[in-house]
Amino acid sequence: MNGQVEDSILVRAAQNGDVDAFEELVRRYQTSIYRVALRMLGSRADAQDAVQETFVRAWRALPRFRHDSAISTWLYRIVTRRALDRIASRRSTGTLDEVEVEAGPDPAQAAEHQERLRAIRRAIAKLPPDQRAALVLREFEGLSYQEVAQVLGASVPAVKTRIHRARLTIIQQTSSWQ
Repeated sequence: MNGQVEDSILVRAAQNGDVDAFEELVRRYQTSIYRVALRMLGSRADAQDAVQETFVRAWRALPRFRHDSAISTWLYRIVTRRALDRIASRRSTGTLDEVEVEAGPDPAQAAEHQERLRAIRRAIAKLPPDQRAALVLREFEGLSYQEVAQVLGASVPAVKTRIHRARLTIIQQTSSWQ
């Protein structure tokens, strides 16, 4: 265990009211949950709100957590639902926030790389929410197809189809960079 308490032990302690155990779970997962929210919502403020909502909902629902999936999968499910709800409520998708990229020795090459990243972010932001969620969870968070299916409440073939369509759309929308 390399000195770390297993998630399942922390979850059981938190289910019994141990706030410190829940805070440890928050520390472990807040960064990855934030990344999902940011990539889906494209706004740092919206992502922070979604993360806060995720952990508030998780705390409230923790007594009903059945341990039939990993706590990380359960948290991904909550944040994905929060992000999809926010997307549906605003009915438009903005561009994703800028992420700093280290400039290489060639400023022209760095500028081209930045523009390519912006084009990809715009293409991801335009994806239908179900495709965006599947793509973000699989490609950016590294979840398996099975885990993505669990998070989204979909079948593995449906997840693979969503990701395939998302990739095709991104390729089509950024083809001038190829």
